[in-house]
Amino acid sequence: MGINVEALNSVLQPVSKATGLPNEFYIDQQVFEAERDTVFFKNWAAVGFGKDVPEEADANPITFLGMPLLLVRGRDGTVRVFQNTCRHRGMILVDEPKKVRGVIRCPYHSWCYDLDGKLKTTPHVGGPGKNVDDNIQRDDLGLIEIRSFVWQDVVFVNVSGDAPPFEDYASGVIERWKEFEQPCYFGGADSEFDLSVKSNWKLAVENYSESYHLPWIHPGLNSYSKLEDHYHIMEKGHFSGQGTMVYNPKLSEDQCFSNFSGLSEKWNQNAEYISFFPNVLLGVHRDHRFAIILIPDSFEQTTERVALYYADETMTGDDFAELRFKNTTLWKEIFEEDIFVVEGMQSGRHGVHFDGGKFSPAMDEPTWLFHHWVASQMVGEGQQT
Repeated sequence: MGINVEALNSVLQPVSKATGLPNEFYIDQQVFEAERDTVFFKNWAAVGFGKDVPEEADANPITFLGMPLLLVRGRDGTVRVFQNTCRHRGMILVDEPKKVRGVIRCPYHSWCYDLDGKLKTTPHVGGPGKNVDDNIQRDDLGLIEIRSFVWQDVVFVNVSGDAPPFEDYASGVIERWKEFEQPCYFGGADSEFDLSVKSNWKLAVENYSESYHLPWIHPGLNSYSKLEDHYHIMEKGHFSGQGTMVYNPKLSEDQCFSNFSGLSEKWNQNAEYISFFPNVLLGVHRDHRFAIILIPDSFEQTTERVALYYADETMTGDDFAELRFKNTTLWKEIFEEDIFVVEGMQSGRHGVHFDGGKFSPAMDEPTWLFHHWVASQMVGEGQQT
């Protein structure tokens, strides 16, 4: 099917005139592969959490859009991302999460790498019993490191290596949430879950960005956080979302979570939910935050990895286990309510006469901004095909 440049030009119009992304952006393998290179690999995309490698020498293999990657926490505490491929014959180095004992050893010919990616040993490379060879320069054969950055425990990568520095790429959301640039603590096993959704990854972003659907999809949430209590968040080029002005959780009569320190009065009742393009959904509240990483398994299948974090390390202890469980359960129920919507839209994209849809300028502007961003990334790709 491929990319329809004319349709992309329609997406790039102002919200009052634009149409949404055409069907092929949701149901076509060729477009999905083009997105991999143009939307994900050329930008900063999320692939995991720092919590996935919580301790020194932890290694965690992941596959991101078909690419084998390896998250490693070094002896210096730094999280690095490598291509999970031996420089000798291309063997996968690590096939399950593990604690590295000494070095990362290739299971094929036992070439060994340090946690910082340096090639350390090459047994018998010059013949039996000879572990060196003039043609094998170890300094040139370390693991291929993928440019990475950890922000609020989300591990971002720029596979192409030529995106702006992360601090520049994310400057808008960092500035907006600068009060939350302080330590936060993963809640533990009771504060994470995965959801499997039969939908293109973009539909999860689109749904999360707007509050228009709250009265019908989230009646429980809407009973105290109504449509009129929400506002749009717009940052052309990098993120969009929504905020509420009535955040006031009542999970327990006896306990509450500690708040982040030094917050302005705005956050006494405000909470914000941002889609940070391309594939991270973020939420901040005065007492906790969460991140959802969207992993595109195929053009019609997405895994949503959800993790919740707290302002005070004591909130991760046993004394707050019941409260954390209630909070996780609440968010899981809310996110599960969205599944039939994104799956329904995915099925709807097989309607051959659907033209991308019409945006409400008053209600759909955050979703339109995401469509605009995707189209702007892809238009050059479309002109080349």
